[in-house]
Order: sequence, then C-alpha cells, then structure tokens
Amino acid sequence: MKTVKDIMTRDVSVCRTEDTIRDAAMIMKEKNVGAVPVCDPDGHLMGMVTDRDLVLRGYAAQQPDSAKIQQVMSDRMYQCTPESTLQEASQIMAEHQIRRLPVVENGKLAGILSLGDLSVEEMSDQAAGQALQEISERPELH
Repeated sequence: MKTVKDIMTRDVSVCRTEDTIRDAAMIMKEKNVGAVPVCDPDGHLMGMVTDRDLVLRGYAAQQPDSAKIQQVMSDRMYQCTPESTLQEASQIMAEHQIRRLPVVENGKLAGILSLGDLSVEEMSDQAAGQALQEISERPELH
C-alpha cells in the first residue's frame, strides 16, 4: 500500500516566522500556490498561511505589508507523517476540511500533501473523491 511519502511534494517553499505578509504573498505569486507553511529557522513547522489568511486577517484587517506572518497565519494545524497511508491522510483532510496537509517527520516539515496529489494517484482516486466531497460540503446552519 502506498504511503504519503510516495506522492507528497518534497520541494516546498516556506515562510520563516520573521517574514512579513508581503513576503508570503510574493512566495504565493512566484510559486503559484495558495498556501505556504511557516517554519522556524530550524525547519520546525509553526503554522500555515493561506491566501485567504492574507486577505481576511491581513489586508481586510488593515494590517500593513510589513506585519509579521505570525499575525495572520493559522497555528491550529493538522498534519501527517511520511509513513501515513493515503487513506489516513485523506481522512484527516476530509474531517478537517483542508486541501493541503503538511507532512512532518521528527517535528520538521518533510513535505506537503495536496488534494491534487491524491487525485492524480490512481490508487487514491476514491480517497481523493471522498475527501473532496467532504471538504466541499457546507455545514448546516442552525
């Protein structure tokens, strides 16, 4: 059975905790991505910043370009290990409605698994479909 390490993206651009929201926006533009992991100088995963974080917590909240990334990043994160099965990873993604899952080994960022990675993997096509369905479902408002 394939594991996360078989299909994850290893060469991941990251922000450092001292970077600004402008730095994050520039990385997203340059790499054409919508989320960037935030790591300390030793490579330990500290959070994730998404384009949505930049808009809602940054610019819409009138934060200057020079605001530190830690002010807008999400530090409540879900993650998996390189040895996690594709099914386990897709369940985490579905349960928490996330499209990108950091892969952490010994506390350090080893890669990232995206819904796109799952969808191109033949064996995980069903898992990706299930994850996408659950991610896309809107919770009922009471």
